Amino acid sequence: MIIKYYFINKFETNNIDKLDRGTNVIFRDYNSKLLDKALILKIKKYCKKRNIKFYLSNNIKLALKLNLDGAYIPSFNYSIKHLAFSFKKNFLIIGSAHNIKEIKTKEIQRVSKIFISSLFKKNKNYLGINKFKKISTLTNIKVVALGGISKKNINKLKLLNTSEFAGISYFE
Repeated sequence: MIIKYYFINKFETNNIDKLDRGTNVIFRDYNSKLLDKALILKIKKYCKKRNIKFYLSNNIKLALKLNLDGAYIPSFNYSIKHLAFSFKKNFLIIGSAHNIKEIKTKEIQRVSKIFISSLFKKNKNYLGINKFKKISTLTNIKVVALGGISKKNINKLKLLNTSEFAGISYFE
């Protein structure tokens, strides 16, 4: 089974209703200065009802406080403060990276999975399949493909050594 991660920045039940088993939701709202705890709890409750794991981006302390499934550390976050926290057994910390330096940072942050981007999306972080394969061999942490994955190119994931991917456009 392919495990999928869907990034959302607003709560829309119709998008979550379309998700199949093995899909996780990562809420990231970088536009707001303060996170709306009530909204996060509402998303958590909705995801739990649908048997979907729910992660909060860039706020491990709040994710722990609200008893979420885990937290996501974006590539631009280099903090290691969370290493002093105590975690519940199944709480996962996942993170993203675009290059070798960021991969090493995620290893120091002790993430359980590294989202490496961009696999297909041709932006400043574009890797393509060959560079993605090369860079993913530089860590022992489980690698998740990120960036530009669509229904048209999903089969190309078989060329990689991963059964997990993350994105936005695939789900919308």
